[in-house]
Amino acid sequence: MNWKFLSRKNKDGNKPKKSVAREWLDAILFALVASTIIRGLLFSAYAIPSASMEGSLLTGDYLFVSKMAYGARMPITPISIPFLESTVTGAKIKTYWDGWQLPYFRLPGLGEVKKGDPVVFNYPVEGPDRPVDMRTHFIKRCVGTPGDIIEIKDAQVYANGNMVANAPKSQKSYMVTTTGTDLNPEMIQNLKIDVRYQYAPNSYEMIIPPASLNEFKGYSNIVSVKEVIEPKGEYSPQIFPHNDKFKWNEDNFGPLLIPKRGTVIALNDSTMALYGRAIEVYEHNKVIHNGGAVMINGKKADTYTFKMNYYWMMGDNRHNSEDSRFWGFVPEDHIVGKAMITWMSIDSTQNALNQIRWNRILRPIH
Repeated sequence: MNWKFLSRKNKDGNKPKKSVAREWLDAILFALVASTIIRGLLFSAYAIPSASMEGSLLTGDYLFVSKMAYGARMPITPISIPFLESTVTGAKIKTYWDGWQLPYFRLPGLGEVKKGDPVVFNYPVEGPDRPVDMRTHFIKRCVGTPGDIIEIKDAQVYANGNMVANAPKSQKSYMVTTTGTDLNPEMIQNLKIDVRYQYAPNSYEMIIPPASLNEFKGYSNIVSVKEVIEPKGEYSPQIFPHNDKFKWNEDNFGPLLIPKRGTVIALNDSTMALYGRAIEVYEHNKVIHNGGAVMINGKKADTYTFKMNYYWMMGDNRHNSEDSRFWGFVPEDHIVGKAMITWMSIDSTQNALNQIRWNRILRPIH
């Protein structure tokens, strides 16, 4: 009878045991590798720093973001310190080395970005000295996908002539006229109203949640509540493309074609104003625009064919959101993932005992 398997077992059993320090080191290394893979390929956690997505998402919400939803983007800047932002706050010390960068590549995902999705992406117009994957993270709702013609009429978004449904808890601004008596601060807080400006003792601009609007109108010192809408044809220099040829503003904008991979456009002064940054910065071409003539990579060009897909992102809190209306398109290589779950929510305006918003923990994001 062959007893080799027994002798092998005994031999292995005589190996010296690992020290406690070595066991801890192995465990830590395994945890780092596992968490890096999970964070890089499956999902990451992000915090909401501003009110641009209220009332769908609140300042202080902590989110799980699925990278599988659209396919995990492989690191463009592979050498960085794990689990840290791209710079250390205050000192602005880089936590990455940009001397080695890889080309953009994305793994297959469970689907594509769709209108209505809450999407996390890297801020497109952050300084060109910072790699794409090291730029600040933003979250907005996708309202336009590649190939769509986007238009905003009286604060309502349309894509290809069809109304894009607002988020269920999207918020609007209202001009409020009162009798002149003071507003009760407790009432303002309970109704979750944001007083943006006070123009006179009886005149305010407020962001009022839909669920609070009727109750607010019912108070005896409220004279009128009218939605704030910038009129059509009124030019706003803060609005993309920051060119007075386009009389666009926050509430009346477009029509504008969102580029799709393979889209061909004629090159002229108007299209360069709209798409020049995408051609030069996002698609890495050397562009010279002198009068009506356009040179791309040293050659005269009358048309341009886009290499990437682009998206149009807007906040649910439409008059308190810096979004695509201000800085334009979001390229596909800036997309990080889809926000799925609010796993924690903290209200920093409350006292220590009441800071946690228990009703938002492990809440799906719509």
